[in-house]
Amino acid sequence: MVNYLIRRLFVILAMALIVSFVSFVLLSIAPGGPLQEIFAMQSLSTRLDPDLIERTMKRYDLDLYLIPRYLRWLTGHPRGPLEINGQSYFGDLQVGCLKEGRARLVYPDGRVVEIDCEKPVFLRDLVGRPVSNGILALDFGKSTQILREQPVMRLFESRIGNTLLLMGLSTFLSIAIAIPLGILSAVKQYSRFDYIFTTLAFIGSGMPTLFMGILGILIFAILFKELGLPYLPAGTAISARDTVVPLFGTIKAGSFVDRLWHLVLPVAVLTIFNLASWSRFIRSSMLEVLRQDYVRTARAKGLVERLVIVKHAMRNALIPFVTLLAGVLPGLFGGAIITESVFNYPGMGRLFIAALTAGDYNVAIAFILISTFLVLIGYLMSDVLYTVVDPRIRLS
Repeated sequence: MVNYLIRRLFVILAMALIVSFVSFVLLSIAPGGPLQEIFAMQSLSTRLDPDLIERTMKRYDLDLYLIPRYLRWLTGHPRGPLEINGQSYFGDLQVGCLKEGRARLVYPDGRVVEIDCEKPVFLRDLVGRPVSNGILALDFGKSTQILREQPVMRLFESRIGNTLLLMGLSTFLSIAIAIPLGILSAVKQYSRFDYIFTTLAFIGSGMPTLFMGILGILIFAILFKELGLPYLPAGTAISARDTVVPLFGTIKAGSFVDRLWHLVLPVAVLTIFNLASWSRFIRSSMLEVLRQDYVRTARAKGLVERLVIVKHAMRNALIPFVTLLAGVLPGLFGGAIITESVFNYPGMGRLFIAALTAGDYNVAIAFILISTFLVLIGYLMSDVLYTVVDPRIRLS
């Protein structure tokens, strides 16, 4: 088990490195970015300001070649370029005594500084442009469009709580309801309950979350409010002011009840969608297990049917379902892009769409990289869970 985990961790790191490089290259050549706004502002001008373009390129490292820029984004190094006595350098080069114990430094913005060489000085302490410490130090740089000059991690911190609440509730409800419904439908195959359940599951999995979200807003937010019935909010995470709801009274803005009130519709949409697909998957797996010889043998021994289902059949039926749980971990971070957009919910999924739309590629690439890493960790966790569900499985 330990050797297997070590090998998988190395594979995860290698895959994350490959994905980071590919994502960085694709977003680097994509249209948009910091220079797009300059071109838009000066589109009516007779000529572009070359100094403004040069300063912008230096500020966002666009004047560097792709590989040095990627290494700086990944590790924070090299932190140049700086010109020392007419010679340009990249990296954490220690400044030596170049001339009579003095070294002349020219910053990228044109400032000239002379340094005493009696003490060692490193270029990383003298760089004249804002640079990050690298994503390996969890420094994804700063936002260039959404919240300018604000660290990307600060943006994530402002949204991750809402996403964890939304995805955590919907995932918990989906699993808690899908497993017993799928098992019961398989045990009562071809019964009235099975036909009703299968029909509803097909309808639920066939309707996209976009359609279900809009339908829920039209019925429970607009129609119910027009009829004077208890209604649900159409979007956002909290109310801007206290709201009076029929039968429920006044809901104070920002309170715990207010947050739950805003979560009902998006959580219901995600739960219905996941519940429909997951329960059908469990039903199919359970039907296959119920036809196995060891289940017939358990029944032939005279065991109680409930014991046969729970102890012998259900545990083996959940083995394929463990694979689906690998997507739960990245979903808790990434959120639901479509659902959050429909309900104007301030979560990570909506932040990702806003970053792509605005060309804020620091935010977008950080989202992609973290989601990829969580996907790989999720598959590793699913492999470990196989050994918990089925003791016959051994990892080596």
